Amino acid sequence: MSDPFGFMKYDRQDNPYRPIKDRIKDFNELEVELDEKTRREQAARCMNCGVPHCHHGIFYGGGRAVGGCPNDNLIPEWQNLIYEQRDKMAFQRLTLTNPLPDFTGLVCPAPCELSCNEALHGKGITIRNNEHFIIETAFKHNWVKDQGMPAVRNHFKVAVVGSGPSGLAAAWRLNQLGFNVTVFEKSDKPGGLCMYGIPNMKLPKAIVARRIAVMKAVGINFKVNTEVGVDITKAELKANFDKIIVCIGAGTPRDMALDHDQINEVKFAVDFLTQATKSLENNGVKAGQRLAGKKVVVVGGGDTGNDCIATAIRLGATNIKQLEITPEPPTQRPDGNPWPEYPMTKRVGYGQAEAEAINGHTISEYEKTITGFQTKDGKLVSVTISQVKNFKPIPGTAVEVPCDLVLLAMGFTGPQKNVLESLGVETVYDKYRTNDAQIYVAGDARRGPSLVIWAIREGRLCGQTVADTLARVEQRQMV
Repeated sequence: MSDPFGFMKYDRQDNPYRPIKDRIKDFNELEVELDEKTRREQAARCMNCGVPHCHHGIFYGGGRAVGGCPNDNLIPEWQNLIYEQRDKMAFQRLTLTNPLPDFTGLVCPAPCELSCNEALHGKGITIRNNEHFIIETAFKHNWVKDQGMPAVRNHFKVAVVGSGPSGLAAAWRLNQLGFNVTVFEKSDKPGGLCMYGIPNMKLPKAIVARRIAVMKAVGINFKVNTEVGVDITKAELKANFDKIIVCIGAGTPRDMALDHDQINEVKFAVDFLTQATKSLENNGVKAGQRLAGKKVVVVGGGDTGNDCIATAIRLGATNIKQLEITPEPPTQRPDGNPWPEYPMTKRVGYGQAEAEAINGHTISEYEKTITGFQTKDGKLVSVTISQVKNFKPIPGTAVEVPCDLVLLAMGFTGPQKNVLESLGVETVYDKYRTNDAQIYVAGDARRGPSLVIWAIREGRLCGQTVADTLARVEQRQMV
């Protein structure tokens, strides 16, 4: 490293959040950028550790959890290049593995930072913010478009079904290699999870639109409002494309074992967040007040639940309760969860912090869930909340609480089965292949709900697999 003692010279500084009293009034970006000098000092904190744990994914918890970067990003290399002001080289190193750092630089939980060697005795090196700095610099200098242009265009056509991070990563890699790519998206705008599943304050939709614009500029086609199995058939796809990559995510939400189909005030998180983003796109980032005076209960304690809390606050809700069915996490690493694993400890998300500042008390309640809904004249008026043990309600603990809106943010169970069924996909094998040699599956649709960086890795590697397969086909045809 250029300055192996940088971590001793400079204290860690993250991009600060805007003050709560200001940011809850709009959907503008949460973070405030550090100045360039400070940013380069933060890059200098990357130490000459010899055996970095940040850029290699270390799996645990049955292979579902990860410490370090699951995408094997070359973090120490581009950190040093930032410090040396070799920004274009830093961009090239970063995008060797991550073609969408404009997304991960804002929303990734950065397990790499907590697996950093410096995190053994300190807070870890700043990585996510530095990644964001690199890609913003690259867009400023038009390096992104230049990198996406293929040297030579071939005759092969590839269809990508789904335009979330996995689909975009696959499309970008294939286009770089000269393939003719068309992305099919069922929604009215491309971006998938990044467009409608993550609120604007975490990932501004202008960032998503910028990425789609540069993808179009380098030759990638997008077909929106097009649902596979409804608007276009398997036969049409197979007839018009040499290969098909399915990247539809794992968007089927986990539901409660309670009937609520006739209660309009019980909504899945993804539907609520989508509606909020579409309203934002039409009305601008100033927060409306359609939930003013409403009592909101959010079921689920993960990132999506946190996003629901923050969105509800910006829409005027001041009485918010969050229920988590699992026990309250410890404040210190538990036994069996050593560094460099991601620490399974309690955290307060940005939305929870906002709600607690408004309510004046902690809003999260653990080992509790909703066991009943009460309505009057067809409208939700209250919910029954019970304590649970081992995920089962404890008799005699039920309490009725006034409630105007319930948001179900309990995670996702898997991909839309109707899409896979319409394509005849019955089995997904290794290397993203399926029972149909023409069709591949990648991202959350293949491995289940996970991080954006996982989806990017899946899409990139699946795109490369398809490219290699078609290259072998062409070689055989030339013999």
